[in-house]
Amino acid sequence: MLWALADMNKLRYISVILFFLIHYISRGQGSADSAGISLGYPVYSQYLHNGLMINPAYAGSREALSAVVSYRVQWMGIDGSPRLQSVSLHSPTKNDRVALGLKAQFMQYGVTKSTSIYAIYAYHLRLKKGKLSFGLKAGADLSNTDYTGLLLIDAGDPVFTTSEKPYVLPNVGFGMYYFSNNLFAGFSVPSFLSYKKTDSGATQAYHSFNQYDLIFSAGGLITFSSAFKFKPSVLVDYSLQSTKKLTQFDINGNFIINDLIWAGASWRTSEQVVVGILQLEINPQLMIGLSYDYPIGRMNSYSKGSSEFIIRYEFGSKVSAANPRYF
Repeated sequence: MLWALADMNKLRYISVILFFLIHYISRGQGSADSAGISLGYPVYSQYLHNGLMINPAYAGSREALSAVVSYRVQWMGIDGSPRLQSVSLHSPTKNDRVALGLKAQFMQYGVTKSTSIYAIYAYHLRLKKGKLSFGLKAGADLSNTDYTGLLLIDAGDPVFTTSEKPYVLPNVGFGMYYFSNNLFAGFSVPSFLSYKKTDSGATQAYHSFNQYDLIFSAGGLITFSSAFKFKPSVLVDYSLQSTKKLTQFDINGNFIINDLIWAGASWRTSEQVVVGILQLEINPQLMIGLSYDYPIGRMNSYSKGSSEFIIRYEFGSKVSAANPRYF
């Protein structure tokens, strides 16, 4: 009897983990549904300083060789919860209208590991008060699931006796980005191609407009004095798939003190999460940031929240303490 109760508790615990992992995957890296495999992008709380991860047109906007490394732990306290590392690098070229970039993401959730690697090209047009950039990305998403690491109640369960075939899913994306000294606005389509499984278990690419995810972001800078500024912003991830629609909606506000301390918060309505953010501009080239997502919805009963750490360093930056850049 006690053995049966222990198995029931294990099964309930595994069910809870799988439910929330499926929810995360479906609005993040990719999901399988009746239409096939849908590709999106993972949640980032500090996307304002890591803009290349959501919009290829962001490349070159820092007017320096900009390198960003981030590490995110989703749903702390749950075994097998997603861990996400990202690296991005982008810079303008000698032709100041052209910028190049490279980004990579590495994520593990449960027994699945996925990698995403993309090269980026952006073209800038100088306008009266700012710049308008058009960006393209091309690369692939790779995923591998290995069931051999699972501890099963029934070791002979045929569902988990063999691992899934690794996926290699080439894709392209597009973005537009406008930025000036006082505001920015961006729009991107992370993936043009969708994928579905064939009867043989392989994946097949297809193009369908109603599978697109559309990401909108915008923000501005309000200057109260040289030592105190406020930067509000918003991000909307809208899916054209009939089952998803609004998959992420963030309202953000950051107070900037002496161009050194960025202290802010976000409210993510789609997940009922409050985010606290603290970032330090150590000097015009180096920035470090830490954020913590506190769930106030149903995840509050299972998770201790999510945390994210980010470092950005800019080589040969033209930015100075007398002329900082906020976008």
